[in-house]
Amino acid sequence: MRFAPPSGPLRTLALATVANTVGTGLWLAGGALYLTRDVGLSPTSVGAGLTVAGLVGLTASVPLGGLADRWDPRTLRAALQVGQALVAAAYLLVDSLATFLVVAVPEALLAAGNLAVRAALVAAVGGPSGRVHAFATLRAVANLGISAGTALAGFALALDTHRAYQMLVVGNAATYLLSAALLLRLPAQAPGGAPRRAGVARRGGPLRDGWFLAVSGASAVLGTHVTVLVLVVPLWTVGRTGAPPPVVSAVLLVNTVLTVLLAVRLSRGADTAAPAARKLRRAGLVLAAACPLYAVTAGLPVLPAVALLLVATAVWTVGDLWHGTAGAGLAYDLAPPGAIGAYQGADGLLAGLAQALGRGLLTLLVLGGGGVGWLVLGGLYAAVGLAAPALARRAVASRPAPEPTGAGQPVAPG
Repeated sequence: MRFAPPSGPLRTLALATVANTVGTGLWLAGGALYLTRDVGLSPTSVGAGLTVAGLVGLTASVPLGGLADRWDPRTLRAALQVGQALVAAAYLLVDSLATFLVVAVPEALLAAGNLAVRAALVAAVGGPSGRVHAFATLRAVANLGISAGTALAGFALALDTHRAYQMLVVGNAATYLLSAALLLRLPAQAPGGAPRRAGVARRGGPLRDGWFLAVSGASAVLGTHVTVLVLVVPLWTVGRTGAPPPVVSAVLLVNTVLTVLLAVRLSRGADTAAPAARKLRRAGLVLAAACPLYAVTAGLPVLPAVALLLVATAVWTVGDLWHGTAGAGLAYDLAPPGAIGAYQGADGLLAGLAQALGRGLLTLLVLGGGGVGWLVLGGLYAAVGLAAPALARRAVASRPAPEPTGAGQPVAPG
């Protein structure tokens, strides 16, 4: 299977994504250990600091996304990544909780804003008919980059020395600079993926677009599947099934491999709101179907439990991938043509809030409730998925009518 997209802007964007996500993998695998084992912060302080920084960072999503509706998103994203490189390198100066927060808060602000700008850039590169495909392609290559970064971080973690942790920090910062340099190889992009036209964008922006927020909120609830997979499932695997800790790596590897293999294939048919909403419904039902599979593993012997964990994760990953492309298709198509960045920022804001709240609530629900907790979670996912098409229809019906272009052709929505 050929993973690299054909030569052109999407391939350049894919290379920039790989560079960026190698650094993501480095930091995901080693950042917490650097801050606790090398800097000397307590795990509680790191967790609390990251939570505070993450919530503050979400406030940048809509404003920086809005900038991408007025400026070239390629140049804007490259500038943000240079800023991220400087902040990432500043972790070398952290020596207390106070300095940690001084670095973590701007890092979170830049990261949240960069996600919205990235979405606007993907829309500009892919165009209305290719942006969901581009999103799925970049998701596949991002998994490759994160996996490579995680593997590289293993060397620093094995050495467990001050110098090794410093190299990890420097490596993360360097990947931002490399990614920014690659982004500047792209041609200049039209802001927001489409020109502004009077009467198309809603007054007050995305945060006053109630039906868009309802659809995006439904997608955000289903998006908590990420928290379930990376936090709840590992704790369930070790604590409730009796499986050895290495099984957690096998579970996550199943998700990674299937994402690389299937992300592009499962992205088809989500370019406009109606089919994307149906795919979101399908995602909710598939995630719901995986929940009882996870629940049953607690009552099985270890080997059957491990086998069922892997099967459940494969099912979960299909729902994960359908959700990702459906959510992207809806967020793109329901946005006015001149406000894609701002609307992507609002979508990211709701997704971030759901993830922040979900860490505690989902852990309490599943680990505290056991099998019943899994069934409640499955019921929630099914209900939200089933509601998605109706919400999307209301969102489409509430959009202002497009105005004709100078050539007498209507403006295509989203």
